Order: sequence, then structure tokens, then C-alpha cells
Amino acid sequence: MTATADTPVKKVNPNAPTEETVLSVHHYTDRLFKFTITRPASFRFRSGEFIMIGLMGDNGKPLLRAYSVASPNWDDTLEFYSIKVPDGPLTSKLQKIQVGDKVLLGKKPVGTLVHDALVPGKRLYCFSTGTGFAPFASILRDPETYEKFEEVIITHTCRDVAELAYSRETVDAFLNDPDIGEIGQGKLRLYQSCTREDFDRQGRVTDLIRSGKLFEDLGVPRLDPAVDRAMICGSIEMTKELKGLMEEHGLKEGSNSEPADFVIERAFVG
Repeated sequence: MTATADTPVKKVNPNAPTEETVLSVHHYTDRLFKFTITRPASFRFRSGEFIMIGLMGDNGKPLLRAYSVASPNWDDTLEFYSIKVPDGPLTSKLQKIQVGDKVLLGKKPVGTLVHDALVPGKRLYCFSTGTGFAPFASILRDPETYEKFEEVIITHTCRDVAELAYSRETVDAFLNDPDIGEIGQGKLRLYQSCTREDFDRQGRVTDLIRSGKLFEDLGVPRLDPAVDRAMICGSIEMTKELKGLMEEHGLKEGSNSEPADFVIERAFVG
């Protein structure tokens, strides 16, 4: 049927989110879960970036929040790692999704936790707390990471031991992957700590840096701006404190437009 004066053509918003299908859902605790959705053929992103995702609200309008893409940029599907907030406008509903449900996916991935925002270095630190591990789940599975750095150290700090499962599972699966795991062998190291329960390593990552225990445990020198680069993702308090620690060690904050020694992600979900 052709359009006439009586049948106006409906304009399509090229920036409107697409509707993707939920492929899997896994709940780790009563606070944390991961899920995967279909990936549009045209969707491109750099490992470490975030995108707006969400659901259609009760008012018929999209309810979207920023989520780091946890899957690497070469994967056919998109993985996300999320908190569950009982009264959160989005997560109160998102935590109930099941396989086959629909999730809205934005079209413009952005973010500072990308290789382009850092100048060349020898060792890459990825400091994370809670769901802040998500962008590093993407970065650690990207071959470019190991082309640019000789050593990759990812720290993950959570309140409870059970909340560390996703990072351990992701790292182990990658290193044991017969097709791509070899590139991370001998280069990738995961350093976990817990703040509320007994664990091999206890304490906030900022305290472990200040005391020097993190470096002692890993058998590496303290932060050196000549060789070390860092990415930071976590709570507002954690990122602010870590930024101060990076600067105390002589590292300068960078961005996509002005690459430097460390970068911070300031997008949060809720």
C-alpha cells in the first residue's frame, strides 16, 4: 500500500532502542545475576564500553539505564551483569526476566574504559568492586588486551564470598577456552578480596593498595607511572578514593580525547 495524503508516513527514529531476545539468565545471589541477549548484526562496540538497556515501562515509555557490556566485542551475543534493587525502577523488573522475554538495547555504546584512552604501558590493572567487574569481563576476553600489555591484573572486591563467583567463573572459563584461552595464559591474574566474610584475602582494595599487601601478594612492584596503567569501575566512593591513590602514585587520568595512565567509568545502574 502506498502512502497518500490520508495515510501519513510514520517516521522511524534511527536512534530508538532495538528489541532483543533474552537467551539465558543465571542468578548468583539474591543481589546479583547475569543474562545474555541477542546481538543485532549491526551492533558494534569496543570492549569495556557501556550501552543503555532496559524494558518498556508501565506508562508505555522505555525505561533505560547504562550497563557495561560484559561480553567481548567478538561475541555473537551480548552479556550483562546486574545488581537487583527491590525498589529500583528498572532492576526490580529486570531481575525477573526469563528466556524468551524482550529487552530494549540502545544503539550508541560509549565509555572511557577502553584501550584508546590509555597510553602504552607494560602492566594493566583493572580495579573493580561489585558489578563494576562487568566491563573487565569484556576486556579480559579481548585479544587486543594481551597485544598491548604483558600482564593484566584484575581486582574484584565484594562484601560476601558468594558475590565473587562471577569474576572467578569468567576468568576460569576464558583461560580454559580451547580456542582463545592461550592468549591469557601467564598474563591474566585475578585478585579477589572480601570485606564482610572470611576469605583468603580480606579488605577494601584501597586499603590493600595503601598497605602494600596487594603488591606483596602479587609479587609486583608498587604502582609506577612509567609502566603501569589502570582502569577503575565501582561505587562512587571507591572510584573517588582510587583516583586519589592513582594520582598519589604519579598516574594521570586519561580519556578518549586525551589518553593517559588511568581511566574511570562514571556510569552506574540502579
